[in-house]
Amino acid sequence: MDDGKKEIITQTISLCIWFAFILFLSGNWFWIGGWIFALWFIGLTLARNIYLRSKDPELLKERSMKPGTGNQKGWDRYLMYIIGAIFITWFLIMPLDAQRFAWTTNFPVWLQVVGGILLLISFFFSYRAYTDNTFLSPLVRIQTERKQKVVSTGVYGFVRHPLYLGDVLFFIGTPLLLGSKYGLILGVVMLFIIAVRIVGEEKMLVEDLEGYSDYQNKVKSRLIPFLW
Repeated sequence: MDDGKKEIITQTISLCIWFAFILFLSGNWFWIGGWIFALWFIGLTLARNIYLRSKDPELLKERSMKPGTGNQKGWDRYLMYIIGAIFITWFLIMPLDAQRFAWTTNFPVWLQVVGGILLLISFFFSYRAYTDNTFLSPLVRIQTERKQKVVSTGVYGFVRHPLYLGDVLFFIGTPLLLGSKYGLILGVVMLFIIAVRIVGEEKMLVEDLEGYSDYQNKVKSRLIPFLW
C-alpha cells in the first residue's frame, strides 16, 4: 500500500474518531442530524483530498503550509488563530446545545431541511474551488514561487471567493441542520470574520497580483451574488 492510500485511511479513521466524540458529547448515538453532518463532512474531506493527491499534488503541498510560513501576511497569521479557536468552539458547542443540554428549543423540520440544502450547495462550491483553482492557498500570500496568476473560470466566474462562499453556507447550514442557536450565532460571527479576511486579501491581490483589478471589474460579487 502506497503512502497516499495509507494517509487517506488514517485520515478517515481520525475523522470517524472525531465524530464519535461529537456524538458522545451529544449524549445521543442515534442523533440523525449528527450522522448526516458527519457523513457530509467526511465525504467532502475525503473527496477533496483524493482529488488533490491524484490530480494536483502541488496544491496539496500548498494546503499543508502552516501559519507564519511562506510570505503570509502578518495580520492573517493571527486571524487564522482566531478562526481556529472559534471553529473548535463552534464544533463542540453544537452537540451540547442541540442534544445533551437542550439549551436551544428544537428548530422546525423545514428549517433543518434548509440547513441540509445549504450544506449540499456548500459541498459544490467547496469542492469546485479546489478543482478550478490550483493556487487555492490557506494563507493570504502571493505564491511567487509557483508563478501565481488570476483564475477567472468555473465557479470563479460566479463569485470571486467561491471557497469562502462554501464556508459561509457551511457555518450557517450546519447549525440549522443540527438545531443549535448558539452554533448559528458563532456561524454568523465566522461570516463577519471571513468578510474581514476577504477585504484584506483583496487589497493584497490588487497590489501584488497582475490582472486582479481587471478580474474585479469582470466578476462583481466578492462573496454573495448581487449583495457583496
